[in-house]
Amino acid sequence: MSTELPTHNGRTASSKRQWSRDRVETLILTWLRWITIAVILIVTLFPFYYMLVLSVRPISSLLQNPGALWFTAAEISIETYSSVLRSPSDGGQGFLIFMRNSALVALGTVFVTLLLAIPGSYAISRLQFFGRNKISGLFLAVYLFPSILLAIPLFVFFTRIGLRGELFGLLLVYVAQVVPVSIYMLRNYFETIPTSLEEAAAIDGASRLEIMRRISLPLAMPAIISNGLYIFMIAWNEFLFALLFLVESRPNWTVSLGLSQLAGSIEIPTTVLMAGSVILTLPIIIIFFAAERLLTEGLTAGAEKG
Repeated sequence: MSTELPTHNGRTASSKRQWSRDRVETLILTWLRWITIAVILIVTLFPFYYMLVLSVRPISSLLQNPGALWFTAAEISIETYSSVLRSPSDGGQGFLIFMRNSALVALGTVFVTLLLAIPGSYAISRLQFFGRNKISGLFLAVYLFPSILLAIPLFVFFTRIGLRGELFGLLLVYVAQVVPVSIYMLRNYFETIPTSLEEAAAIDGASRLEIMRRISLPLAMPAIISNGLYIFMIAWNEFLFALLFLVESRPNWTVSLGLSQLAGSIEIPTTVLMAGSVILTLPIIIIFFAAERLLTEGLTAGAEKG
């Protein structure tokens, strides 16, 4: 039984096959992909992680070692969160009330905006009328002007009609801000839906409203959900108009306004400020991951119905 030793040329050919240009590039790109993902995760998650660390450490431990990036189980304290959520009458900051106000305004803005934007965007994408192609541009022209230009006129107007300091007035402002861009975004998605599906339903005797409810809306559900998430984030985090209209009415403050008051006070410990920041950020993170699941389900349902 003989054993053949590889020749010099054989070793060279095998080495070339193992370390070909394509293999080296694939290996480099694989490592670069994981390195990029790791860097993005660190840059994205580290601020929130450090904010969480500061919020659960007691103030005495924080003063002794302010730069610590970790904490022990013995250091964990929820007193800061209790202090942030308690009502002012109990010695707290009242963030539970602020979160309720923000949730009411944000959810109300989402509901009213979608109620107006869905039929408006559908009409622009499907119906033929004079000036149809220019209306979308007019919607976006609203955003050519900064919000601060509207601050004083709206402040005077809402003061005269008695809505200054009311959450309903703030909701009206938010709806007026986001309806144009919502119509523009949804209109672009409705135009991707084949008109042949609606024409087939019309031949079967379906009315325009039935076509919209049974065909167009299910297919556009991913865009509607993502648009609702976008509107919610704007309304939840908005600060300028909340400060302008609600600063004199503390019971109606939103969570962003309450957090700004914590940041502007030298008497508030850093741990309490970080706890308020976590409370402001956490609902957005939860809703985002919940909406990611709904986006997938909406896309699948639309594909099946199509």
